[in-house]
Parts: sequence; C-alpha cells; structure tokens
Amino acid sequence: MFVSARSDYALRAMLAVAAAASGGGDGDRGGELVKAASLAEVQDIPLSFLQSILLDLRRAGLLHSHRGADGGYALTRPPDEITVGDVLRAVGGSLTTVRGLPAERAGYHGVAAGLTDVWLAVHGAIATVVDSTTLANLLAHAPTTR
Repeated sequence: MFVSARSDYALRAMLAVAAAASGGGDGDRGGELVKAASLAEVQDIPLSFLQSILLDLRRAGLLHSHRGADGGYALTRPPDEITVGDVLRAVGGSLTTVRGLPAERAGYHGVAAGLTDVWLAVHGAIATVVDSTTLANLLAHAPTTR
C-alpha cells in the first residue's frame, strides 16, 4: 500500500476537525467549525491542495461545510463512526492497486496466476486494519498538548 500525500493530508485534516468537534457539544455537529486556512496552517498543508481534499471529503459525506465569516468544516458523523478506510477511499479510491488498477481487477495467467490471490489477501489485510481504526481511536492516542 502506498500512502500518498493526499491521503496523509486528508487523515490529518479529518483528525484536526474531529479534535475540534470533541472540544464541544455532542462530538457530532456540536464542536467548533474549522476553517480551511486554519487546518492548512496547523497541519502544514498547502491550502490549495487542502481545499481540493476537503471537497472530496465533503462529496464523500464525511464533512459538511458552512459558508460565511463564521463558516468552516465539521464532521457529518461522530469520530467513532468514521474510519481511516472511509477517509482513504474518499480521497484515493481503492485501498490497494496493482499497476493503477484495483487489486480485484489484476489478472494473470500461467505461472503468475497466483499473484491475484496474493494481492487480494494484501487488500483484505489492509482493509481490516483501516476499517477497524476510527478517528476516535487515533485521537485517544494523541498527546494532550497541541
């Protein structure tokens, strides 16, 4: 599995928004809205790149945005209901690719026929880890100082 800068930035942004959400209200929509510029600065992510990532996360239903001077981004669900896998799929598609194709579409013949099973097993192992790890799990291991 290759973790792209886009995927890394998306997870960092989602964790920052989740941390803001847990700071107030019910952990769902009750927290503070986080501005894209603030996320970019705190997480050291280029703003133009982050805005594209936030759009993908919004389209995937993981974030919602509010316009205006008091606007920003908030989670659509509590942090314990959003997995690392949700975020990775939202910004990168398939978790595992072989020559740019999803693992299940990698086809081989002859002596290499067994590779399909290997790539599917790798995909399954990765999915097991990222789909069982939530934003809340990661926040629980975060240092208390920011």
